[in-house]
Amino acid sequence: MLELKNLSCGYGAFQAVGGLSLTLRTGTITGLLGANGAGKSSTLMCIAGHVALQQGQILLEGQDIGAIPPHERVRRGLAISPEGRRLFKDLSVEDNLRVGGLIRPAAEFKHDRDYVLTLFPRLGERLNSLASNLSGGEQQMLAIGRALMTRPKLIMIDELSLGLMPKIIDLCYRALQQLRQDGMTILLVEQNTDRALAVADDICVLESGSTVWQGSAAAAAQDPALTAAYLGLH
Repeated sequence: MLELKNLSCGYGAFQAVGGLSLTLRTGTITGLLGANGAGKSSTLMCIAGHVALQQGQILLEGQDIGAIPPHERVRRGLAISPEGRRLFKDLSVEDNLRVGGLIRPAAEFKHDRDYVLTLFPRLGERLNSLASNLSGGEQQMLAIGRALMTRPKLIMIDELSLGLMPKIIDLCYRALQQLRQDGMTILLVEQNTDRALAVADDICVLESGSTVWQGSAAAAAQDPALTAAYLGLH
């Protein structure tokens, strides 16, 4: 679904990620892990087109998308639920979903909205509420739901569980499993490494913008040196 070839990206002269190569298999969850400042969010934002690609290629279904604008990447099946959620807080839940679905025909809105509501029933109870009045967990559900309104082939989710209660984290992870079951490819940035290892198929670990480990989540969980050094697990 997605292949990064020797990707380097950054801000002006600063390089946040250097020489990253990564392949996402269709219909799987890949966890992108590492400490704060490792380059995880920069990688996602570069794939989405919001951080400058300095070197390398971004291939979506074999097509190089590295030079096309962000909105065209969305049309080709790429969506992101960014760190901090970045909702339209003066709009209602339903209108945030409507904004997410603007690239789709208007006749498809209800079908796509209802799909989001099956994943996150709580949003169905808050459709007329302003996004600013939602709890942190509800805002995270809405951010993911807004991204899903584009009908992506690949969704990237940045810091899924940050600041959320365990019950809400459980709901979000059940939604991820349903999305994978429905055939979607997911790239997940997550500080909660034990949850990421439990749900992901594949893992890539970054440190200071460089890859230090790649492989299956099962292998990562069984590597005590890796988990102790980079993932905060013992």
